[in-house]
Amino acid sequence: MTTIIRKSVLSVAGLAFAGGVFAGPVAAHANPVDTKPVATAVQTVAAKPQGDQSHITLNDEQTANVKAIIAATKKAGLPERAAVISIATSLQESKLENLGHLGDMNDHDSLGLFQQRPSSGWGTPEQITDPAYSTTAFLKGLKQVDGWQDMPLTDAAQTVQVSAYPDAYAQWEQQATDLVNQHWNS
Repeated sequence: MTTIIRKSVLSVAGLAFAGGVFAGPVAAHANPVDTKPVATAVQTVAAKPQGDQSHITLNDEQTANVKAIIAATKKAGLPERAAVISIATSLQESKLENLGHLGDMNDHDSLGLFQQRPSSGWGTPEQITDPAYSTTAFLKGLKQVDGWQDMPLTDAAQTVQVSAYPDAYAQWEQQATDLVNQHWNS
């Protein structure tokens, strides 16, 4: 089956399933009680994150960076899954810290939340150390990955980042999902 047909079939099946789960036969005849939107958990493609998971305690700056990533994702019109991938990527690359030049410890000329490189065309040092800009640049790369919504997080992140450690992003999926669940509607 071609990728487009397979995705279409899976999308229709998912909508039908979601409609049945959330609407159900009883809901079709019930009077609405509350019309306020209900917060829902972020849906990730994998039922369980890949591999062992890591977790760090965030300080105020890191939490502000989570919120900046979520705001940029919403502004780009992308779903929660894009924010999960972005946050997991930033957790791996910088532990959600907006890193400047680290001298001898620096990986080439990598900067910011996503360790993007000015010499690779990500932007100027000033741009890529701006959380909104760097997230938008990452998301632009993510949108160019065919099928990113349905692939494992680590594959989507690696396709954008081209890291020497391609599987390292997976360890942050659970914390990234939890952070998006916590801050998406705040």
